[in-house]
Amino acid sequence: MFGLSALELARIQFGFTISFHIIFPAITIGLASYLTVLEACWLRTRNQVYRDLYHFWLQIFAVNFGMGVVSGIVMAYQFGTNWSYFSDFAGSITGPLLAYEVLTAFFLEAGFLGVMLFGWHRVGEKLHFFSTAAVAVGTLISTTWIIASNSWMHTPQGYDIVDGRVVPTDWLQVIFNPSFPYRLMHMSVAAFLATALFVVASGAWHLLRGNDNPAIRKMVVMGLLMIAIVAPIQAIIGDAHGLNTLKHQPAKIAAIEGHWQDDGHPGTSLILFGLPDMQREETRFAIEIPRLGGLILAHEWDGEIPGLKDFAKEDRPNSTIVFWTFRVMVGLGICMILLGIIGMLLYRRGSLWRNRTFLRCAVLMGPAGLIAILAGWYTTEIGRQPWTVYGVLRTADSVSRHSADQLGLTLVLFVIVYFAVFGTGIGYLMRLVRVGPRPNESDEPEGGGPGQHQQQMRPLSAAAAAKPGAHSLSQRS
Repeated sequence: MFGLSALELARIQFGFTISFHIIFPAITIGLASYLTVLEACWLRTRNQVYRDLYHFWLQIFAVNFGMGVVSGIVMAYQFGTNWSYFSDFAGSITGPLLAYEVLTAFFLEAGFLGVMLFGWHRVGEKLHFFSTAAVAVGTLISTTWIIASNSWMHTPQGYDIVDGRVVPTDWLQVIFNPSFPYRLMHMSVAAFLATALFVVASGAWHLLRGNDNPAIRKMVVMGLLMIAIVAPIQAIIGDAHGLNTLKHQPAKIAAIEGHWQDDGHPGTSLILFGLPDMQREETRFAIEIPRLGGLILAHEWDGEIPGLKDFAKEDRPNSTIVFWTFRVMVGLGICMILLGIIGMLLYRRGSLWRNRTFLRCAVLMGPAGLIAILAGWYTTEIGRQPWTVYGVLRTADSVSRHSADQLGLTLVLFVIVYFAVFGTGIGYLMRLVRVGPRPNESDEPEGGGPGQHQQQMRPLSAAAAAKPGAHSLSQRS
């Protein structure tokens, strides 16, 4: 179907479902920690602004969390339906790691999520803050187990192969495999960045429309400060991750750089732009900077990296794709650094709120974090090909024996259902964002009892308030 093989359709289907899924956990990770910071600031200062922001972003967190859970369940089933041979071969490692994620992270999140969402005036302040922090910790623990499983597929160790199946021999080596710490830090920081950009873009959108209040200003400043601090750190982590990848997956680095062979000059050139051609085995129209590739990738002036021609054709990743996905990720990362630095400079000068050009740029950068995450995942996963477990199990030997017609039909169904369900969900999230935090409207009298806070904790009511004339109707309900 579509002129593609069953293997290609299975890969596209998994890539499509994980692309939808990853955006929700990324925002969940960042928002959970952001909510923890907001509640801590409220408890320390009693500044109503932090309380208003907490209740506003809590609604968005709840909807996003639900969509992340649903999209993750579908992905897990694909291991058994489309990748049964991989599951049979490596299930003794990937299965327990995913089970540990459920036992240690999902139960923690689920156990305290109800208190976090509905317990503001039903439990003590300390218990509520503990619940928010527990959910945030749970998201990071979940990330840890998922990244451990994925990293083992890239840099496998601590196992033997017995009767055609992987058998773990050292769980510490399995979990703390060579690429694990770099991937964990890279993904966690990426989630914080994506959330900070989302928060800043939301505030900038309101400011451009004249909706200016202390809560909106506060979330813009907090987001810009986060970006200014974390974006440069992410660049350093990315550099360390690149060195690790060069050591353990040199073919991936060669494909990312569009580097085919040694050109006879000292040091590897950095190809800024070009068109990698897998058939002609060259990068056409390459714009190069001599030696810079070796300096960045090997940290040596005369540094050399292997070329794609050093590897058999059947072992080469598709440079045509990863060459550009990597540059999208890096380019957006540079824009994030500039956004954070310029934003904080404008804030210090007192001109941030009047600079409409910067605010428009901030709105445009809103989805940049999620796009960079997707580009990074495409780079690392397509760059691992043709292996499912690097150097151990090929992707062609991992796929279930379905026909191309079967996989093509299910792919079409996935596309239709996902865009209908999650497209609606994302649209609903945007409606919640358009409402914006409003001073004192998410509060309840200190003595408790029914008040506007209880009404606003219903996301449907909050979204309805975004429609003209709906606010008074919502309050009467």
